[in-house]
Amino acid sequence: MEFFMTPNLFYLLLVAGVLLGIMALFSPGTGILELGAFFLLLIAGWGVYQLPINWWALGLLVLGVFPFILAVRRSRHLIFLAIALLAFIIGSTYLFQGNQWWQPGVHPLLAIVVSLLSAGYLWIATTKVLEADRMRPSHDLSALIGVIGEAKTDIYTEGSIQLAGELWSANSAELIPAGSRVRVLRREGLMLEVEPVETPGN
Repeated sequence: MEFFMTPNLFYLLLVAGVLLGIMALFSPGTGILELGAFFLLLIAGWGVYQLPINWWALGLLVLGVFPFILAVRRSRHLIFLAIALLAFIIGSTYLFQGNQWWQPGVHPLLAIVVSLLSAGYLWIATTKVLEADRMRPSHDLSALIGVIGEAKTDIYTEGSIQLAGELWSANSAELIPAGSRVRVLRREGLMLEVEPVETPGN
C-alpha cells in the first residue's frame, strides 16, 4: 500500500488528469476523455487529501498558468513561457511535503521532465486552437448571393450549377434547362436557390 501512497504517483495522476481534462475541452463529445479525467483527478485528489502538501507550492502552480497564457497569446514574449515553466517545475517539486521542510516530495527530475512535456503539449495544442479560431473562412458564402453561374443540369427541385469554378447543388422555383445562365438568390446550407438570367435578345 505504501507504493500507492508515494507523492510521485499522485503527482503523475494529477498531471495526467489535468491534461485529459484539457484534451476533453479541445475535442468534446466522446465522453471517454471526460470520464478518464474525472477518475484520474478523483484518485489524485484523494492522494492530495491523504498526503501533506505545501500550499505555497500549489499556489505557485496556479500562478504559473497566467504567464503561460500570456506566452501563448503573445508568442514573441517567450520570457513568459520561461517564468511559467519555472513556476511549474518548482511548484511540482515541492507540491508534496518531504521528510524535512526543505526536502521536495516529488523527485526533481520527474518534475522537470513532466513539466516540460506537459507545457510543450499545452503550448502546441492551445496555439493550434487559437490559430484555427483566428483563421477566416476560405469561402465567404454570403458573397455568393447575386453571382451568375451556369446550369450544368436541368434545375427545378434539384440540380447542379457551375459557380466560380465550383460545382454547387441548386434548386429553383421554375424549370431551368441545362446550359442556361442563372443567378443565385439565396443559400440554405450548401443548397443554392437560383433564378434564370435573361440573355440579351430574349
